[in-house]
Amino acid sequence: MSDKKKMTRKQKGSTQSEGSGNVLGESGIYDAKVLGVPKVMILGIQHMFAMFGATILVPMLTGLDISTTLLFAGLGTLLFHLLTRGKVPVFLGSSFAFLGGYAVMAPMQDAATGAAIDNSSLLPYACFGVACSGLLYLLLALLIKLFGTSRVMKFFPPIVTGPIIIAIGLTLSSSAIGNCSDDWLIALVAIALVIVCNIWGKGMVKIVPIIIGVCGSYLLAAVLGRADFSPVAEASWVGFPIHWERTAFWALSDGNTNLLVNSIITIMPIALATMVEHIGDISAISSTVGKNYIKEPGLHRTLLGDGLATILASLFGAPANTTYGENTGVLSLTKVFDPLVIRVAAGFAILLSFCPKFAAVIGCMPKGTVGGVSLVLYGMISAVGVRNIVETKCDFSKSRNVIIAALILVLSIGIKYSAAEGISFMVGDVPIMLSGLAVGALVGIGLNAVLPGKDYVFDEEKPDHTGVNFAVKGN
Repeated sequence: MSDKKKMTRKQKGSTQSEGSGNVLGESGIYDAKVLGVPKVMILGIQHMFAMFGATILVPMLTGLDISTTLLFAGLGTLLFHLLTRGKVPVFLGSSFAFLGGYAVMAPMQDAATGAAIDNSSLLPYACFGVACSGLLYLLLALLIKLFGTSRVMKFFPPIVTGPIIIAIGLTLSSSAIGNCSDDWLIALVAIALVIVCNIWGKGMVKIVPIIIGVCGSYLLAAVLGRADFSPVAEASWVGFPIHWERTAFWALSDGNTNLLVNSIITIMPIALATMVEHIGDISAISSTVGKNYIKEPGLHRTLLGDGLATILASLFGAPANTTYGENTGVLSLTKVFDPLVIRVAAGFAILLSFCPKFAAVIGCMPKGTVGGVSLVLYGMISAVGVRNIVETKCDFSKSRNVIIAALILVLSIGIKYSAAEGISFMVGDVPIMLSGLAVGALVGIGLNAVLPGKDYVFDEEKPDHTGVNFAVKGN
């Protein structure tokens, strides 16, 4: 065969790889066509397991239904992929950012006595406020579509998004440590399995470390009698995951205008922080995969997908959806970037949402297992933020950059771990609470906008290996 024919076939193969989302990782090219159906199914299950711990934790902390949460995590992910042309390997899971809003509108405990409260009649009102917050995503997506990505991205250079990504991982770390503390033996087994499989594993073992970590540590906990399976025996095999009395539609039919208005005022401002988190997550995914998703399919499309998924989930009684850092961590570990794998995970989540017994099995997962796997993944998120800063060559000899990064990190982490866990203030008679991440992000964006000496210009036409190209002025 001639060299010309060899080159032609090689070029065709390269083009086909790029079109199907292939990427050359350290262990080779991984995508659906290369891996085959059985391995893609396993990888999809791994992504599902990666999001489970955090996704089901939100309904556990708020009183929302686990099965409903799984259903709309899956449906929201598929809606996101539809609107982003199936190009971005993102899974949408439950957002932690709105926990403060749920706590204000539908508390599970009495603030004075600590006694448990039945908040089931208040949750639909909180869900209505979350659904309204999704409208802000649609507004920002429209502005980007009308005025262009560059005009928006100038407010989010790597000196802002890098520390925000780092803070996302670090602020989540306390939940990982808390879960690990429940059973350090199980947690350490999960961590060890993930590390050993990823570093020394061969073939499929190397690219499914999360499943091995979860299953191995869960099995050990069961053998040692450290897992309580009584809820599994009580759960039915089949059940419908949507309950009318838990939906925002029920709140609208109930007609308590005061609660509806208070929910909007209390919860909608949280979207200012979650939209910044979205941009940070898309930047992290772009950096991990090495593709500029902010340019193609476009930040307006990713915001539209996230916003509509949040509106859909909240209207039917599920938590707000958000781009999931846990699954970005899985992408970084496995080097499998094909979005098809994420859609497979979404399909499994939808299927399993109709099985209360399976939801019970997940609910019985030992905290040590969740904590061990989460500890690795949350650390990977922060590491991606560090990489973003390093590879875009942020100049820390400039005082403005040091100040911006310092305040984002200190405010985000400091407020998170303060006694109040947020900054509270009143708007009329309604209490508003901003999380540490929200405060840090807003301060960082504001300082970057007003301080002189901006040294980055967003270039959406020439993405580099970080996925989001910011060119240093004068270089």
